[in-house]
Amino acid sequence: MRMQLAAVMRLGCRGLRALPWLMVAWLASSCGGGTQQIEPFHPRQMIFVGDETVGLLPDGKRYGVNGFDTNGAFNCAVLPIWSQQLAGNFGFGVDNCASGAPGVTRAFPNAKVADLDAQISAQLAVGVTNKDLFVVMIGMNDIIDVYETFVGDRSCDAANNSPPGGSMMAELAARGHLAAVQISRIFAADGRAIVSTVHDIGLTPYARAKEAVVPGQMNLLTCMTQIFNARVRVDIRPLDGRFWGLVLADDLTVAIVRNPTGYNMANWTDGICTVPLPDCTTSTLSTGATVAPTNFLWADDRHFSPVVHDQLAAQAITRARNNPF
Repeated sequence: MRMQLAAVMRLGCRGLRALPWLMVAWLASSCGGGTQQIEPFHPRQMIFVGDETVGLLPDGKRYGVNGFDTNGAFNCAVLPIWSQQLAGNFGFGVDNCASGAPGVTRAFPNAKVADLDAQISAQLAVGVTNKDLFVVMIGMNDIIDVYETFVGDRSCDAANNSPPGGSMMAELAARGHLAAVQISRIFAADGRAIVSTVHDIGLTPYARAKEAVVPGQMNLLTCMTQIFNARVRVDIRPLDGRFWGLVLADDLTVAIVRNPTGYNMANWTDGICTVPLPDCTTSTLSTGATVAPTNFLWADDRHFSPVVHDQLAAQAITRARNNPF
């Protein structure tokens, strides 16, 4: 029976029609994003690719709130970002916080989709196995870049699946598609991945500041986020839970803003930090701010606070533990 099932799995989802319906029902969870593992997955290493929302800086600092140990010294393990927490759940450290750890950082600050090629290629060059778990978050800097620099048709309709060529929507869709193509290279090399959508940029303090000058900018940035995220989700290949799991940062930020009391939020409109990132610490927070638990949604005008990292980590751990990798 075990040999038969192994052969069936090699057929992929396309082969299910020819199988008895009972076996089809059992195997369905392994196709198109199913969430039940046949055996527990434990990666040999994790590779973080994307921008500053997924990777620590070489000195261990983060684009968020940095913490101290009991002696008052900076400690990169305090207030870990979501990718750190995911690694820690499997007993891993992160290279930029613990030398020689099996959490490998390829991500870097201000990275855009165009940078994914080099990041992923660097890892492919040293070899990838089906026990290598990539952790991916990219697109925030692209959305803001397009918003600030695009000249031409700036209309936005998230329901338009065929944006006109040369429009802002087409540019966002192209960047989202490119991200999906790059992520798909991981699976072509037999790697696995946890992929996060971009948080809703239209809900950030950055968007609120733009809204105060020109009404409608929050909705515009939300629409832009939706177009980018949709393209990434639709264009990754294969659409198969045996290769990747999805974390929804956009849905999470919307949920917190719609129900702030449910997340113990005192402030979801301003940044918690009073100094520029990545130099923000628990000693440089706004009046009334707390971090245990965090009562601000945002760290600065675009990066999220520890509460979002904690929530994203919970999602990512669930995907990594339950997807049929």
